[in-house]
Amino acid sequence: MAKEYHSLAAFYPFYLSQHTNVLCRRLHFCGSLIGLFCLLFAVLNQNYWLILAGIGVGYLFAWIGHFVFEKNRPATFQYPLYSFVCDWLMFRDILLRRIPW
Repeated sequence: MAKEYHSLAAFYPFYLSQHTNVLCRRLHFCGSLIGLFCLLFAVLNQNYWLILAGIGVGYLFAWIGHFVFEKNRPATFQYPLYSFVCDWLMFRDILLRRIPW
């Protein structure tokens, strides 16, 4: 049985343990960045379908990272909200160079 997490602070170390492969982290980062650009273009062009495209591309990049490089099952299947928030925390930590690019 998988461990139960009841706080983001407890979940984040587990989340990072599922992203030890540098190519997986890079795909996550690039997918999130593309998602941000899609959000920006959606707002600027009032084409809100681009938000869905950004979400789709972000998850596609992340899942490729997990299934091809990390060889594990994405945590988003069991903890979707925590995983979504932790992806942005990891994005921030990569930007701040707390986590190797």
